[in-house]
Amino acid sequence: MAVATDTLERIVLAALAEDVGQGDVTTEATVSPDAVGAAELLVKEPGVVCGLRAAQATFRALDNDIDFEPLVQEGDAVEGPSAVALVTGAARAILTGERVALNFLGRLSGVATMTKRYVDAVAGTGVAILDTRKTTPGLRALEKHAVACGGGRNHRFGLDDGVLVKDNHLRAAGSTRESVDALRATTDLPIEVECDTLEQVSEALDSGVDAILLDNMSLDELRSAVLFIGGRVRLEASGGITLENVRAVAETGVDQISVGALTHSARSLDVSLELK
Repeated sequence: MAVATDTLERIVLAALAEDVGQGDVTTEATVSPDAVGAAELLVKEPGVVCGLRAAQATFRALDNDIDFEPLVQEGDAVEGPSAVALVTGAARAILTGERVALNFLGRLSGVATMTKRYVDAVAGTGVAILDTRKTTPGLRALEKHAVACGGGRNHRFGLDDGVLVKDNHLRAAGSTRESVDALRATTDLPIEVECDTLEQVSEALDSGVDAILLDNMSLDELRSAVLFIGGRVRLEASGGITLENVRAVAETGVDQISVGALTHSARSLDVSLELK
């Protein structure tokens, strides 16, 4: 998903306010206001590059005249220590923005890289890898963009643009049928219901849902659910998904697999900024 400019600017300004506070004491004392510099942004290990636009927005929030030249595209893979962008302009702005820019680049590249590993693991099965709402507070738009850069697909962005009836909703509403009927009366959005037993799958199908989330099911249970549904609604598997088992889950015949680890467990890539 593309990140809107105003959303990106808001996130960047919040990160700079957190890091810079009342001012960069070290840089302002040691670097002349007139000093000009050039630096390379480096990704120092294999991975998928993401976060260049956020890095650019960081430097330009500090000095709009900063020149930022990407050397790769978002979503490109690099094999080792690689310069991914050149930054030229006011040395103070470059040094003050360094950590925030690197935090964005490292974090988002880590999410994109993790996603690519899952996508590669299910290659050839036709199964889509989805993200979840298990994102870093305030960074959801950027992290979902990173998932897309890694070849994954975005699930609902928030609670207002998609329907997923989970176990607690069912407990509160009373039944799957009551939940679905209430939703049909209030929204035209497709309705997905979470099920963790084959009995619940049957009830959800009888209630006229558009999709079913098969949660924490064994491989045998997933195969049984796929056979029972027979392609009548979209099936999504979730819960306990790892790189070690994701292909086996995909081969049960589900349509999609959602993986919280894409965002909640991705390790930031090793990145740096080097003045030339």
